[in-house]
Amino acid sequence: MYIPKYFKINDESTIYDFIEKYSFATLFSQHKGEPYATHLPLILNKSENALYGHFAHPSEQWRDTENQQIFVIFQGPHCYISPSWYETRRAVPTWNYVSIHVYGVMEIIENQNVIVDSLNEMVKKYESPDSPYNLNDVDSNFIEGMSRGIVAFKINITKIEAKAKLSQNHPVERQALIIKQLENTSNQDNIQVASLMKKNLHK
Repeated sequence: MYIPKYFKINDESTIYDFIEKYSFATLFSQHKGEPYATHLPLILNKSENALYGHFAHPSEQWRDTENQQIFVIFQGPHCYISPSWYETRRAVPTWNYVSIHVYGVMEIIENQNVIVDSLNEMVKKYESPDSPYNLNDVDSNFIEGMSRGIVAFKINITKIEAKAKLSQNHPVERQALIIKQLENTSNQDNIQVASLMKKNLHK
């Protein structure tokens, strides 16, 4: 990914926060000599520097991914930036966004205990704190049968590229004008980008 120096995210904790917040990712690999992609949630394990997830068993992708170099994209908030918001007419449209690219090597998980632990982590992450649902309360035979329908995996991370394109290459006054316009909408992506831009301005 092309990352000009003023758009690069260097702080590891910031990168991890984005991965955890925008955890529904796109996973790419080569399958039968062609690019193949699956959209799926991934769980970050910081201590292992790894991502955990699972494919549906009928998917073709998992069959030749083990030991492959895997490429994962985590897409954060993004929005259109109109040059009409600037104080000058010497400008063109652009797009602000946050994107994290993760590279790693995949291993297929066959240990049933690890698979169940991984599923538990996913349920804990996405269920609301007051949800009555708990995977441990589900009949173990049912869980075992359902887990046969998935292929669990671990991606050992080898490299991360992180980019936050938030108009940092524009004067502070212009950034403030953009923030004002983005906040004056109900679009959640616009509002989130505005919030990230504000944080940059107050660093």
